[in-house]
Amino acid sequence: MEDASWRSWWRFWACGSKSQNSVFRSEKMSLVQMFLQPEAAYDTIAQLGEVGCVEFRDMNVNINAQQRKFIGEVRRCDELERKIRYVTMELEKDGHKVLDLIDDFPAAPKPKEIIELESHLEKTETEIMELAVNNVNLQTNYLELTEMIEVLEKTDQFFSEQESHNFDLNKHGTHKDPEQCNGQLGFVAGVISREREFAFERMLWRISRGNVLVRRAEVETPLKDPKTGNVLHKSIFVVFFQGDQLQGRIRKVCHGFHAHMYPCPSSHEERKEMVKGVRTRLDDLKKIISQTEDHRICVLQAVLKKLPTWSAMVKKMKAIYHVLNLFNVDLGSKCLIGEAWVPKRDLELVEVALAEGSAAVGSTIPSFINVLETKKEPPTYFRTNKFTRGFQNLIDAYGIANYREVNPGLYTCITFPFLFAVMFGDMGHGFILFLLGFWMVIDEKRLSKRRGGEIWNIFFSGRYIIMLMGIFAVYTGFHYNDCFSKSFNVFGSHWRIQYNRTTVLTNPDLTLNPSTDTRGVYPMGIDPIWQSATNKIIFLNTYKMKLSIVFGVLHMVFGVCLSVENFVYFKKYAYIFLQFVPQVLFLLLMFGYMCFMMFYKWVKYSAMSDNLADTPGCAPSVLIMFIDMVLFKSETVSAGCDATMYNGQKELETIFLVLALICIPWILLGKPLYIKFQRRNKPVQPSVEIDEVIEKIEVTGKEVIITEVAEGHDNGGHSEEDDEPMSEIWIHQAIHTIEYILSTISHTASYLRLWALSLAHAQLSEVLWTMVLSMGLQMSGYTGAIGLFFIFAVWEFFTIAIMVMMEGLSAFLHTLRLHWVEFMSKFYTGAGHQFQPFSFKVLLTVVDED
Repeated sequence: MEDASWRSWWRFWACGSKSQNSVFRSEKMSLVQMFLQPEAAYDTIAQLGEVGCVEFRDMNVNINAQQRKFIGEVRRCDELERKIRYVTMELEKDGHKVLDLIDDFPAAPKPKEIIELESHLEKTETEIMELAVNNVNLQTNYLELTEMIEVLEKTDQFFSEQESHNFDLNKHGTHKDPEQCNGQLGFVAGVISREREFAFERMLWRISRGNVLVRRAEVETPLKDPKTGNVLHKSIFVVFFQGDQLQGRIRKVCHGFHAHMYPCPSSHEERKEMVKGVRTRLDDLKKIISQTEDHRICVLQAVLKKLPTWSAMVKKMKAIYHVLNLFNVDLGSKCLIGEAWVPKRDLELVEVALAEGSAAVGSTIPSFINVLETKKEPPTYFRTNKFTRGFQNLIDAYGIANYREVNPGLYTCITFPFLFAVMFGDMGHGFILFLLGFWMVIDEKRLSKRRGGEIWNIFFSGRYIIMLMGIFAVYTGFHYNDCFSKSFNVFGSHWRIQYNRTTVLTNPDLTLNPSTDTRGVYPMGIDPIWQSATNKIIFLNTYKMKLSIVFGVLHMVFGVCLSVENFVYFKKYAYIFLQFVPQVLFLLLMFGYMCFMMFYKWVKYSAMSDNLADTPGCAPSVLIMFIDMVLFKSETVSAGCDATMYNGQKELETIFLVLALICIPWILLGKPLYIKFQRRNKPVQPSVEIDEVIEKIEVTGKEVIITEVAEGHDNGGHSEEDDEPMSEIWIHQAIHTIEYILSTISHTASYLRLWALSLAHAQLSEVLWTMVLSMGLQMSGYTGAIGLFFIFAVWEFFTIAIMVMMEGLSAFLHTLRLHWVEFMSKFYTGAGHQFQPFSFKVLLTVVDED
């Protein structure tokens, strides 16, 4: 026990404490060649499945699945799963809920243990099937006896005393021998489905040419089909006829319409005696059915609690044999040889698992691994926790990162909720969103076991994203001073009203002069007096539009700077000068300069200035100025204003534009020429793809030949450019240059969605307040209180449904686009493949979610 606890602690420390810095760049992977002894292979794979850090490669690609070594064991597991599904279906029929999740999954069973499980399941399945067949037979008998009672009781209304006396004297009826009727009047009684009774009556009329009398009565209590469980609605019928030949025809029609005929005495006393006998048989049958049901319940409840454990054990065993089918068996069946991807920091764990697997069966020959070097692209693996997993899933939805490529998921944890909040800036709506995410985070243990469908799973997996989006929305809402379209007077207004009370109340439109009516800059956010200003939309429009451009340029510059991390890591230092420098120069010289002019304009022009040229009236439009800069035009200015914002502006802008234009051929020609120069000066090397190194290892006195494949890769940075012809490189670079230059302009404009959605959200929130809630606030008296109650409910419904859910989803999708297209396109390739380790925990969890 102490040894097992020590191993568990070692695994926790190795997998947990070493996970630092693994989100910035994917884990370093190693391709290992694994040699397992046949007797220890099963236990070794079971240990590796518990560790969950090995992705096995298929060594038998050209071999049919039906021809692999362990296909018999896989089919055996399939049969066990079929039996478990059958027992589960029988439990669900009886209303028993089978647990999908269990707290502790059992260990992978030994092959000997599965024999006992197999016999137990076979015995249980056979017993349940026999009980089901017996139950159907008993229910069929019960149905027939019930129908017979209905026939005996309902036929009383079809016979008068005289008719019963005549039938009794003549001894006619279906319970007598038809050959002894001697052409006298007789009858046939039975039960038929209600939907067939009209066709049945028409057919009798036709075959008898109207010489029969049919009487019907409905069975009031619905009956149940013992085989299908469907509800049956039936009717009692009695057919009166004359003649033996007609009786035979009537019986054939009854069989054709699946009508059940029952013996029915014509005498009332005989019917009463017969009813008593049938009721006695029914009571006995009920007891037998009850005992059968009790026995079935006992059998099912005996396996109810064990079923999830059995299911997990069979799934683990099946997964182990699937993995063993990926291994290559050498000709002498001395060992199993396989290849697998393993994170470098987990190589020790794999070696420990191999040692444990060999020790579990007492193997004298140890299993071992051999690390290979390869040019194959390793899989991408990020160690995430429950907080970062949601953000990483957003990135992976666009594309899996290349091996060791910079991972944008690390920065998305902050930039994603922040850009969302810029569009969703409202303290009230953000707080509602925060409460939703906070509830799912606090109660995640209970909610993780809940089955709410695909939509619920998406929301729950992104609970930390929702909580952070709510927190940031409250933060930006505070800066916008917006809470359900209303403002808070936190720091007091910095505007002073010079008019008297009468002037303010009688004049709807008053102008405040910023040079005389202000007391400095508001400490943080928007002054609450703008809430009552008629030009509020114009002011917020300009404020949010400039804000979105500044955030957009910063976001894109950060994305371009991240490409340096890739160039440095993959040792492509020349690309820093050939790609990064011209790209960041073009972006900064054009749109970075425009952002600088926004801040410079804010600092330069002031209403307090005594110089006319520095007053807001002379402030030029930054957008118009930027367009004139590109077109080499000069803007006409009014009298007293300067044509430029500072000395030498036109000259500096011309230099910036020329440098930006130089960056275009710089990006286009630099990389292809550098590759061409490298190839020309590269020494010719013999093309050796595979170096075979033959090692001899003594195994029980015999030699085993092992082949190592050495295909060395440099930090996983094997580039396709080494194999591409120069014509393809020129075409790709031309496309990349055009895409970058045009996207720089379009992406900057795309960030204006931050402004548009923020403005739309604020206006829609104001419309809801003005046109819905304000109606209730203006009402007075008792009726006003009652009306406000209902109006507030309507306002709350629309606020949550439209403002929080619909507007939140819209802002979420726009934020996702800004990250996928505008930000990640600057440095992220996303053409890798996911590391999918063989892990029992992942296997059972995925099956449960499916």
